[in-house]
Amino acid sequence: MSDSKHSAVADAGHHHHHHDYDFVAHKKMYWAVGAALLIGTVITVLAREWEFSSVALTVSVALFIASIKSYLVCAYFMHLLSEKKAIYLIMVTTVAFAIGMVALILSSDKDPIPGTRPKTHYVP
Repeated sequence: MSDSKHSAVADAGHHHHHHDYDFVAHKKMYWAVGAALLIGTVITVLAREWEFSSVALTVSVALFIASIKSYLVCAYFMHLLSEKKAIYLIMVTTVAFAIGMVALILSSDKDPIPGTRPKTHYVP
């Protein structure tokens, strides 16, 4: 009986050690992502002073920096990187629902209620 208690305690200790390693690894990753976001913010502030040749280039640079920062927030802080299957399922369902709703709206205009006229006027 003491052997089973010993092995249970050993397993619990091993599991606890593994949990600590995961916590430390995740903590380091969060700090790294936080540092990257801070650097991105500094670049965004400094980029305000840069002279770009066109408004389109200015907007492109701003959107590029914002896209990287939003990816980091969504992927790591919102844990979306590790939830790929659920995210894809939700995206496919949303797209299918949106396509269905657009199809219903477009088809409803071709079949108005008798005695009424369509409200949509198409400009050729």
